[in-house]
Amino acid sequence: MSDGFLHTSLRCVDWGVATADTIAAPLPPPPERGGHFRQWTDDIRQLLGVTADTHRMVAGWPQLQPEGPGGWDREALDRCDRALDAMLAQGTRPALTLLDRTLPPWLDTAGGWLARDTAEHFAAYAAELGRRFGDRVERWITSTDLAGPTLADHVAGMYSPGRGAGRAGLPAVHHILLAGGLATQALRAAGVRGRAGTTVTLVGGYAATDDPYDRLALERLESWTNRIFLDPLLLGEHMVTEEDVSPVEDTGCVRPGDLEVIATAQDLLCLSWHTPFRVTAPENLPRVLPAAKCRGALNEVNRLLVALGFAIVPFDDVETTAYGWPVIPEGLADAVAGLGDLYGNLLPPLSVVDNGMGDLDLVDDTGHSDDTRRRELLRARLSWLARLVAAGVDVCGYEYWSVLDNLEAKFRYTRLYAMAVPDREPAPRPAMPSDWVHAGVFAAAPTAPAAGPETGLTLVPRTQGVGAS
Repeated sequence: MSDGFLHTSLRCVDWGVATADTIAAPLPPPPERGGHFRQWTDDIRQLLGVTADTHRMVAGWPQLQPEGPGGWDREALDRCDRALDAMLAQGTRPALTLLDRTLPPWLDTAGGWLARDTAEHFAAYAAELGRRFGDRVERWITSTDLAGPTLADHVAGMYSPGRGAGRAGLPAVHHILLAGGLATQALRAAGVRGRAGTTVTLVGGYAATDDPYDRLALERLESWTNRIFLDPLLLGEHMVTEEDVSPVEDTGCVRPGDLEVIATAQDLLCLSWHTPFRVTAPENLPRVLPAAKCRGALNEVNRLLVALGFAIVPFDDVETTAYGWPVIPEGLADAVAGLGDLYGNLLPPLSVVDNGMGDLDLVDDTGHSDDTRRRELLRARLSWLARLVAAGVDVCGYEYWSVLDNLEAKFRYTRLYAMAVPDREPAPRPAMPSDWVHAGVFAAAPTAPAAGPETGLTLVPRTQGVGAS
């Protein structure tokens, strides 16, 4: 696809960069700050002839309220003031994320997102930042990730050993959604001039085979990753499984009026995208499972997932990054199209938050970063996205994340998720909390039927693809 088509289709998209830097924290030493997202800005300029002029950062709740809800760290607030003023002076439009997974310690020890009070504290925090910075911030993102602090932490126990509670941890999902709705209302009440929204980590993929049960398995994956957050946000109701059960509501955490707050209209919906998955039904694992060298890693993850009615396996004959992510440029566009099929006009404008290649191993023959290859892959991804925009999908923004952000998570987990490892490396065996791997995490989950009924989803069937630009 020509760059001319990209320019035409994506001319209304707001281009930006983003980092996980916390502006409330003291600046690191000069050699460690600045410059690590500049190559992404150069990529956008080379491909599209535009300069990314927005920069999204994390405010830093733990730094701003380290002692409790009644006080603020004045020096941290001053650092935020200076950072915002400096960006405006440089002609950069600031965007601010209020929460990037980490809570202040006083909230974390009180139960974190399992405690309903956390949502109220978050709304008060948002209101104060809106009052102080509302005249300078162009976009307010209440959270950079809804799944990490809830499903990954309180349900699966990935981050904190001993904290994974299986389905008993699902109130965390409700409370973080409630916090987002309350925070959005608080920002608007504070009179902020910028748009407000939240971020969902978009998960998409392809059925491993043409077997109808693999299609059903893919829908189960999308229910437990996308619909569990987007149904409350866009439909005002918690996700219901094919057994006509609402796992979140069944925990008893939902109170009258909560879902109306959660469904507060968003000015935009940010989509964080990592990699597509190849999904199979648990009963089909024996015929799609790869060589024995991968079985250890596969079984570690799938021990949890099969209780939910699906499993993930490597793609066949697909190039991978050093992290094992499959290089499938159309994956993002297919996943966004799936949201359109499911929610239609209920979707607010979409802003894609991308991790770029996310591959430190992508180097040329001289050992330097391979700019040409990285940009080829970005062009391919944007080309597929441009087709959606040309067809009427409202993509209002695209942010390119620094390759250095979230390295710990990438090294620890993402190769396992992708289920593919370059031949020159052994299968990754990161230390995982016992709660993540023991068989009882979802012990209360109903047994998946051998033949499930139609779920009522209207997703357009997709097949495994490896298209080019």
